[in-house]
Amino acid sequence: MSRAEQPSRRTVLAAAVAAAVVGSAGPAVAADATDSVDAGDIPARQGRQVDYRAWTTYTDWRGGTAKGARALAGARPGVVIAAPAGTTDYTDPHTGTTAAWEYATWTSPVHKLAVPATEVISSWNARTPAGTWIQVELTGTYSDGTATPWYVMGRWAAGDGDIKRTSVDDQTDGRSTVWTDTFAIDDATTGLRLVSYRLRLTLYRKPGTRLTPTVWRLGAMGSDVPDRFTVPASTPGLAQELIVPRYSQEIHAGQYPEYDNGGEAWCSPTSSQMIIEYWGGRLTPEQLAWVDPAFADPQVCHAARYTYDYQYAGCGNWPFNAAYAATFKDLQGVVTRLGSLTDLETLIAAGVPAITSQSFLKEELTGAGYGTSGHLMTVIGFTADGDVIANDPFSASDAAVRRVYKRREFENIWLRTKRYNASGKVVSGTGGVCYLYFPADPSHRQRKALAAVGVR
Repeated sequence: MSRAEQPSRRTVLAAAVAAAVVGSAGPAVAADATDSVDAGDIPARQGRQVDYRAWTTYTDWRGGTAKGARALAGARPGVVIAAPAGTTDYTDPHTGTTAAWEYATWTSPVHKLAVPATEVISSWNARTPAGTWIQVELTGTYSDGTATPWYVMGRWAAGDGDIKRTSVDDQTDGRSTVWTDTFAIDDATTGLRLVSYRLRLTLYRKPGTRLTPTVWRLGAMGSDVPDRFTVPASTPGLAQELIVPRYSQEIHAGQYPEYDNGGEAWCSPTSSQMIIEYWGGRLTPEQLAWVDPAFADPQVCHAARYTYDYQYAGCGNWPFNAAYAATFKDLQGVVTRLGSLTDLETLIAAGVPAITSQSFLKEELTGAGYGTSGHLMTVIGFTADGDVIANDPFSASDAAVRRVYKRREFENIWLRTKRYNASGKVVSGTGGVCYLYFPADPSHRQRKALAAVGVR
């Protein structure tokens, strides 16, 4: 579980998320996100408050503006360095080391949000060989016609030998702010929204080499989730359980404290590793050689190290977890929001588990045995009564990870945007945030299910 009730970007975001409809006419409601998707008989999802857009195809990459970069065709299209646009120095704030890097850029076309947004979270999938890294930025237009600055949404490499992957603090124009991995309107009660955005990739490599990062997916999720302590109850529609590996974060307590104080805070990478291995992702003995051989489940230690955000000082950066998942062969990862347990049922029916983010008091989730200000767990199915089957990494052992949680309790703690903490203070909820990891070449059924929840 995450560090208990300490100030974080999740807490600070409460003002932006919770204020989305206070003093206003309510959230903008988009047409169903599948309207423009040719996916057969996808079930409708009316009233969706989320707009996820990604660039993944050769046509997508050709449609951007490139300076020193080029689109890469093939089975998995992407963007790479062609002839560098220039050379620049970068001083790593976490090591103090300054080095020169060749760079190229790719900038997306303007994406007009179907949901004028109070929040935007970007995510990406890339290969960054040693000697390379990437930066992702976002700029947008407000509903009053003015523009945001370019905000850094992440500086990322799969490894940690060249730069320390990092979010960037203290980015604001007085109207919006980036909180670790999330762009947020500062005061949504004014009615201000982000109505469009562009994303910019900068690809870096060591000078004089032919190395290049390859970015296969770049996207962002914009949302305007209404202010709510409770959410409408959904009707059970599926009884199915996926067989997903079970890993406990708790057996790693005290291990590698340089990564967010050890396993006690590793819910996100532990959940990520479960789903990665569900899809067949495996680490080699060589990759795990750095882990103390006395430690069980060394792959969880590895996931913590390679999702760690050196600025946030934790392993819970949402896009960094999705990017880590996509470093495994033939996997993709995205960060989005879902609108209901019906969405999760659609995914489970197609064989796609999901990682959900929630916060709650001990008495709000029967059988959990703990309360948390922020925790990730893996939803793997539903019982015949519609209750949620979850692999909960905050468990004493791997064998104890599988839990069954009451449907009504689970959907409320996951989908709400406001809650009361143990002191009676109003704090934030995540409003349905989840990670989705799935094959680079999904089956027809998986494509339909993903499109039904707004992901292509």
